[in-house]
Amino acid sequence: MKISNRMLCGDDKMNEEDKGQESYNAKKYRTPDGVPADIVMFTLTKRERKTVTKTLPIRELKVMLIRRKSWPYAGMWALPGGFCQESESIYGAAKRELKEETGVDGGHLEYLGVYSTPGRDPRGWIISNAFFALVEESALEQRQAADDAEEVGMFGIHEALDQLELAFDHREIIRDAYVRIQQKMLQTTIAKQFLPKHFTLSELYQVIQTVVPEFKEPNFIRKITSTRSRQGILEEVRDEMGKKLSSNQYSQRSAQLYMFTDEIPLLSIYT
Repeated sequence: MKISNRMLCGDDKMNEEDKGQESYNAKKYRTPDGVPADIVMFTLTKRERKTVTKTLPIRELKVMLIRRKSWPYAGMWALPGGFCQESESIYGAAKRELKEETGVDGGHLEYLGVYSTPGRDPRGWIISNAFFALVEESALEQRQAADDAEEVGMFGIHEALDQLELAFDHREIIRDAYVRIQQKMLQTTIAKQFLPKHFTLSELYQVIQTVVPEFKEPNFIRKITSTRSRQGILEEVRDEMGKKLSSNQYSQRSAQLYMFTDEIPLLSIYT
């Protein structure tokens, strides 16, 4: 019986694999002491104005923080999160932590980045993978502190960044997350996470300005509805008979209601 060179090569490769596996010693390689998923949970709060005439409510971008109960940084505010388990992915850990902290199963959860500066955590070599989540205010109303936290608080984004003493490198993470959602607010349809299904263009404009205060566009309505690169992102809300639906909840005159479609905007810095 003839044995082909191909078969011999295959056997040699398997033998090499077996030898490599036998000689491998995991103790030679130091692994991190932990890999947590930290989550910057944003929400937009809404507070009605005390005015005689109808007007849009006051909206504020806030971030959810927990006050740590034990070492390290006991008594300081920090991002919610937890260590990734061996049986789950880091994204799975973030989803689990989001649900445990807020009761939200799903919603907008997005990867932000890895934070690995030496000495960032006094417990050892701990590499954090940070995420940000956009959560409806109602989902955070009944929040309760977990076993490892004294209390849970909601803070305005500038209060969190400029006034609070934060644990670990969480100020840097929050700042990065804030920059990211500002970018996405101007380049994607992420605003839908902070709006009801049907909304007026004034509400949309206010949500964008709340997250990006520097955003000023006097021709917003015309541009969002007629600019070629944005066409198809929004559609007018109509009833079963095809009649346009409007709302005067926040204005004296009825305004057309809109809704986001599933279209993804293809915008360019050159258009």
